[in-house]
Amino acid sequence: MQISASTALWFLPFALPICMYVAWSDLKAMRIPNYSVVALTAVFAVIGLVALPFDAYLWRYVHLIVALFAGILLNAGGAMGAGDAKFIAAAAPFVAIGDLLHVTAIFSGCLLAGWITHRIAKYSPIRKMTPDWESWEKTKDFPMGFPLGATLVAYLAIGAFG
Repeated sequence: MQISASTALWFLPFALPICMYVAWSDLKAMRIPNYSVVALTAVFAVIGLVALPFDAYLWRYVHLIVALFAGILLNAGGAMGAGDAKFIAAAAPFVAIGDLLHVTAIFSGCLLAGWITHRIAKYSPIRKMTPDWESWEKTKDFPMGFPLGATLVAYLAIGAFG
């Protein structure tokens, strides 16, 4: 992977709690709050100055713009929720462009694992502990913040420790 262990180690402890919150919020209420997306962007803006060479830091904002534009188009076409599109845009600068294939593979695994875990939990005693979660009742929609957050955390953890 192209992300350095140092860069991943800088980002991971700050991105982890935000990604956990995004997953929880999307599971509970089927929404990713704007302030969590702003917080993730702020982490990149501040920590990126220390974690990346300045030219790479500036170029990573192109990732954000491209991902946001693609997300807006996909949202307009009904292919994804607005919160998912905004989260992907906020997470995009954390990813080295050469790691897109790795991130796609990580996301595929996280999506499959997240969907299976959600479905098992939905029909298990876990559901009784969280009866008010909106995601239990959805049959067509899936809380994508769960696998999206897991993807960013897994990518950074693999970069840091893998």
